[in-house]
Amino acid sequence: MEKAKVYFTREITPDSVVKVFNALNKELHGRVAVKVHSGEDGNQNYLKPLFLKPIVNYVDGTIVECNTAYDGARDTTEKHMKLIDKHEWSKFYNVDIMDSEGEDVVLDIPNGKIIKKNYVGKNIKNYDSMLVVSHFKGHPMGGYGGALKQLSIGVASSKGKRFIHCVGKENGTYDEMFKVDQIKFLEAMADSASSVVKFFKDNIAYINIMCNMSVDCDCCSVAEDPCMADIGVLASTDPVAIDKACIDLVINSDDPGKDHLLERINSRQGTHTIDAAADLGIGTKEYELIEI
Repeated sequence: MEKAKVYFTREITPDSVVKVFNALNKELHGRVAVKVHSGEDGNQNYLKPLFLKPIVNYVDGTIVECNTAYDGARDTTEKHMKLIDKHEWSKFYNVDIMDSEGEDVVLDIPNGKIIKKNYVGKNIKNYDSMLVVSHFKGHPMGGYGGALKQLSIGVASSKGKRFIHCVGKENGTYDEMFKVDQIKFLEAMADSASSVVKFFKDNIAYINIMCNMSVDCDCCSVAEDPCMADIGVLASTDPVAIDKACIDLVINSDDPGKDHLLERINSRQGTHTIDAAADLGIGTKEYELIEI
């Protein structure tokens, strides 16, 4: 597989997000879902809706989210929409909670390492393309959060999130989600991510924004403050390459705060998700970083 192109700018502004996307020379056809992390109630680090307004308008997209599998402000559609309103996503965009009602869509994963199917919200069928906008940061379970996590846990329905966390056990309990084999969990994430990539075929692109990099995810209501300086914005059509490029940018940074973030990533064996996704053939770890 030839090297993937990953475009990068050190400028982190609403306009620079559009600029780096344009470098892809990629048209997203038809109805475009823009997958973001809308932020748990109390979280201070998530990407704010106004920051993303130029790129969402540029692709004429609909903000999409899914309900969580844990207690909080986003585990039911009613609570989730109240928080969407509070965080002002609905002030600027049409917002679709894709698993808000009806039966989930089941995506088959015949070559899955751990899981052979993925449960996603039925509304995914309403879209022809997807732009995956990820806030790159740490994560309590996955080690880090980027494009692959957005594709997997992010797009999965509430039921699907629990299924991934319980590494394929139907009707797994809340407690079981946090007591599974770590490698199997990471590989289940890669499996589910692959199913979403295959669903949209070539009609998908990725933007990772490396700012407010805490060791904690935007799903944490009480999150640590960022531990290192902002780095920039990346875009690619390859979810493996863009996440690998972000990891490498952290490793190669001269910011001493990187040690804290890398400890979180490494202690959870987070880069194994990248390895597993590459094995599944949805991207390559070999990339060319093109600074613009």
